[in-house]
Parts: sequence; structure tokens; C-alpha cells
Amino acid sequence: MSSTAEKSITETPGKENSVVKVEGNADEMMVVEETTAQGLKRAMPVEFDGTVGGSSKKKRKRNPAQSQPKNAVCALNELRPGLIYNTVGMSGPVHAPTFTISVEVNGQVFEGQGRSKKLAKHAAAEAALRSFVQFKNAPEAQQAMNMHITDLDFTSDNGSGTPVHPMLPPARRNNTPRLPIHPGDKSPVMLLNELRPGIKFECVSEDGEPYAKFTMSVTIDVETFEGTAPHKKLGKAAAAKAALAKLYNVTFSPFSSPLQPNRNLGSPGAPAVSFEQMALPQVLADHIARLVINKFTSLIEGQPMHSRRKVLAGMVMTTGPQMEDAKVISVATGTKCINGEHMSVRGASLNDTHAEIIARRCLCDFIYSQLEMHLNPETAEQSIFVARPNSKGYQVKENIKFHLYINTAPCGDARIFSPHEAVTQDDSIDKHPNRKARGQLRTKIESGEGTIPVKSSDGIQTWDGVLQGQRLLTMSCSDKIARWNVVGVQGALLSHFVEPIYLESIVLGSLFHPSHMYRAVCGRIETTIQGLPPPYRLNKPLMSLITSPEVRQPGKAPNYSVNWTIGEQGPEIINSVTGKDDRGVASRLSKQGLFRRFLNLIGRISTITGIAFNSCPQQYSDAKEAVQDYKMAKEQLVLAFHKAELGTWLKKPIEQDQFELDDSMLKTMRLPSPIASLTSLVCH
Repeated sequence: MSSTAEKSITETPGKENSVVKVEGNADEMMVVEETTAQGLKRAMPVEFDGTVGGSSKKKRKRNPAQSQPKNAVCALNELRPGLIYNTVGMSGPVHAPTFTISVEVNGQVFEGQGRSKKLAKHAAAEAALRSFVQFKNAPEAQQAMNMHITDLDFTSDNGSGTPVHPMLPPARRNNTPRLPIHPGDKSPVMLLNELRPGIKFECVSEDGEPYAKFTMSVTIDVETFEGTAPHKKLGKAAAAKAALAKLYNVTFSPFSSPLQPNRNLGSPGAPAVSFEQMALPQVLADHIARLVINKFTSLIEGQPMHSRRKVLAGMVMTTGPQMEDAKVISVATGTKCINGEHMSVRGASLNDTHAEIIARRCLCDFIYSQLEMHLNPETAEQSIFVARPNSKGYQVKENIKFHLYINTAPCGDARIFSPHEAVTQDDSIDKHPNRKARGQLRTKIESGEGTIPVKSSDGIQTWDGVLQGQRLLTMSCSDKIARWNVVGVQGALLSHFVEPIYLESIVLGSLFHPSHMYRAVCGRIETTIQGLPPPYRLNKPLMSLITSPEVRQPGKAPNYSVNWTIGEQGPEIINSVTGKDDRGVASRLSKQGLFRRFLNLIGRISTITGIAFNSCPQQYSDAKEAVQDYKMAKEQLVLAFHKAELGTWLKKPIEQDQFELDDSMLKTMRLPSPIASLTSLVCH
């Protein structure tokens, strides 16, 4: 039809002939003008088929992007039309029967079971579809099961193009790759029910902590998967996620966009890093978290008054590819820092009792115990350390890895985001109103929670200023973890004996946002860090979120910190305000305690720095300064933050490190002794 035309309308009863003037084109709804015999004009709509008056419905174009993927039965019928499904049998009680249906394809019979005949039919079709595909992760089969997977590389040895993590058990290494399930797809419970019809979820516990009150379980192929949550529904979802991760290698992480640090972070030339490259396998992440949580539960079983906590952290050591070999090295809780008036001039107080910081100090306690094994030739082989090739100092055995678990994102830069903000493929472009603060160094505040950006100052605090009332500031946990990824977790004193030790992975229990976490722990300085003396480097740990994430716990945090190191009889309780226990006794983790362990080893085992007992500085600060490579690496770290315009690293008053151990402290030094529980941990 032309853009302007006239057509005669047939005469209808009660109306005289009229002339219609048509305007528009044939591809859209047209507005026409009708002139009646009385000379009146009125507008009338015309549809695509040319009818006047809007009597027929408007035809809508079908959007192929909105079409639903074919289910297994439809996909199989397209490949083999005319298939006949037979009901093999029905089992179970009358009110909850289980149907078995079979279908014959290419002379082979495939069976499926379900709570209804429809579900059983789908299960049989899925089983038949798997016989058509050459690869386990073929897109046709995944689409038929409503699983969307992209960017597959079938030329790779493992079928996914991504490197297989060495800790993944051999039985899982050749399985299907990680399948990112997008939020718009099926829930984990629904998906698991379709893959394994007839499964039952059971509530095995209802007396957990408020953040994990219910424990739901599901058993598949004689293996039980559990999930904890404050509600049964969330517990079922967590259990389903754990099962899908173990049996089908399915991940429900919505974070599939590149983790390219944003230009406002001070690293414009950094290469893009994908989540796949930085992700720890889900099964391993859940196992690490479960070990730490269970250990903490057993430790405070007889101390209910100290069971309340907001942040829980722990270090786990793995000695090989088998997850059963993983051991909990340390467990800690805490969210606060010392009150300024309780600073110690003898190194007797713990300044920072945040859980992850205490867990790392417990790891140092463990490292000293392992080095003390080298004092006795009979136990030296059982240590996690071996002599360096040049016989100067020690290095960790090749198969030893350390993993950090925290039940929430570390305070500071890793936690400065809205957990409910939209996560899109373009998430690397930061549109948050506070984007100018992204990557900034931040400090914890005295006797409180949360962090604030560092001020533009010389970064020095004074002892008398703090005692006068100035708030004692401590660098945030995000900043300290970033420091560990450059200088190592062993600290300055232990660097006299061992090479830098880096974290293999960081597992979070909640508030995990890959792009923010990556930026906080390493990404913000990856283009500005340089001049590190070997073997120091910028470490990039793997990361993951557990399938049973913890929920936010409103309320005031407790004023105590619980810590435990493997080999200790029980937990140590520290008052976060004073940095000591309730009796006023210094912790074994204090600067004073660890310095005593250090002096006990000097002159008795080999060192990297060549320092001897007679030449060893007796002052704590001087002993730390004597490690030149560590000192240079730390200076380069501070310079990297400065180059990135992210602030200046804040230092504590220098007086707190200017102490020596008196004779009474040296006499109470703990002498090493072979501990059975420690010797069972190490690899030969």
C-alpha cells in the first residue's frame, strides 16, 4: 500500500458510504482519516494486515534473544524424530511415587527417573543426549539442560581452556569445566532436582548460631552435601550449590566480567585478569572454610561466653593435591584495635586484634615451631622447611601451600562497595559515587569498627600525641593483606631465616566482589610496584566465595579476640582494648613473645642474612631493620602506593619498637620440644 491512498469502504447498515484517507507505511500501524457523508472526520487505526478499526490484535515481532532454550525432549526429537518413550515401572509410596521411563536410541536403551512421568521422560532424554556428544561439555547438551556456557576451547587438554588447579583431586580434573549460571537462570535447588529427580533435602540441625541456625543436607550417590544458613530455604540452596559444584563442577558466581583494574585505581596499563584465572575451585574453597569453622566450633565448645564473634579467620595448610591432607594451622576472631593509652613500650600488647591479622601472627608462631625442629637432627626432616640450595637459610617445601579464610571481606578497600549494586559485564568501569576513594589506603579507628582514608600527611604518629588524646590509627586489613602479597606473611624477623612465604588463596564467607577484592589485595599497585629484590614479588592469590555465605550480623562487636595455633592445648583470649589477656599477661603472639622466639634461634640454625648471635641487634627495631632485602621490598611497596596516588602508609609511634628483652624474659624463653601433633602435619 502506498503512503497516501484512497479506498472505498463497503456500505454498512446505518451508515453511508465514506472515504478513508490512509497515511503511513505498511510496516507500522497506520492512522487513517475517515470522512463521512456528513463531512465529519475521525481518526481510525489500521493494523499490519490493513484492517480498519483495530479489530485484530497487533502482531508483535518475535525477539530471538528472548526465546527459551529447548528442553532435552525437544532437542532429542529434533535429532531422532519418532522416538517412543516407555514406562518401565513405578516405585515408592503412593503419595510420592518415582517413575522410570526408557527410550531406545540407536539400539541402546536409556532410562530416567523422576517424581512424575514428565520429569522421568526428561531424564531419559538427557541420558540419550549425552550419547550424541563427543565432548562432555558440548554446547548442544548444555543448552538442552538449560546450562549456558561460553568461550569453550575444545583444543585444550582439559576441555575448557583454563588451567587445572593442582589441588583439585585427580578424579575431578577431567570433568566438565566451570559452568557459570547467570542470575536469570534456574535456582540451584531447581537445577539439582532436574539433574537428579527424587532427591530429598533434610534438616539435620536447628541449633546453630543465628547466622547459620539451620543445616540442610542432601545425599546423592552415597555422598552427603550440607549447607548452613539462617533460613531453611537458603540452607537448601547452599547444599544444592555444594552438590552441583562437586558433581557437575557448576558455579553460581555471577562475576564473569574481566577484573581489569579501573583507571582511577592508579593502574591504567595493567593487563586484564579474568575471574577464571583468579578463581579457586569451589570444592576446595568450601573444604577450607569448613575446616576453619569446625575447628573454631570445637575450640569454644567449653567456652560459650567467647563463642560470639563477628569476624572469623584462619590459616589452612595443604601438603599435596589431596584435600584430606589439609590442616588448620590457626584460628582467630576479632574486629577491634587497642586503646591508645594501653600501648606498650616493651612490646607486650597486641595493637591490632582483627581476626585475619591475628591469624597471620599465629602462622608466624607455627613457622617458629617448624624452624625449631631444625635444632634437632632427628626432627629436621619432619619440618615444612628445607635448606636453600646455597645452604643459607631455609625455604618452604615445594608442595606446601597456605590458604587464608575470612568469613567476610577484609576491612578497608575490599569492603568499600554496595553488596546489592548491579554486577554487569561492564563492572570494571566504576560508576560508584565514591569512585575517587577506590584503592585508597585506609586506617582503622581506635576502639571502633570501620575505616577512613589516610590523610595527606607525613604518615607519622607520635607517642605523646596519642597519650594526649589523638586517636591511634592502624592500617586496614585490606592494606595489610596487600603488603603480605609483596613482602610475604612471615614478617621481618623471620626473613632472617626463610624466603618470603605467600598466600596461595583467600577464601571469603561473604561480601565477596572479585573486582573490588582483586584491586584491594594486589591490583591497585600492579603497575607501580617495581625494583623488588628477588625472590620478592607481587603475589596474586586465588580467590573464591563459599556456597554457604554468612549473613550480616547487626549489633555491637565483642571486645575480645580468640586465637589458637596448632600445637596449643586450647584457645587464648585477648582483651582487644588492652591487647593482653584478662590477667594483664602478654600474649605469645605479641612482639615481645615472637622476638623471644627469634633470639632463641639466632646462632643455632642457618640464616639468609648471615647474622650471628654476637652480631645480632638486641633491640627489636634494629633486628627488623637488619634484613636489607625485606626492608627494600617494604620501601618499594610504600613507594608504589605513593606513585599510584593512593596515600601514604601510616606508621605507629617509633617508640613502641625500641625495646629489648631483659634477662628475666630470656630465662622464661620456651625451649623447643618435638610435638607429636606438629610432626604429623609435615610431608617427608
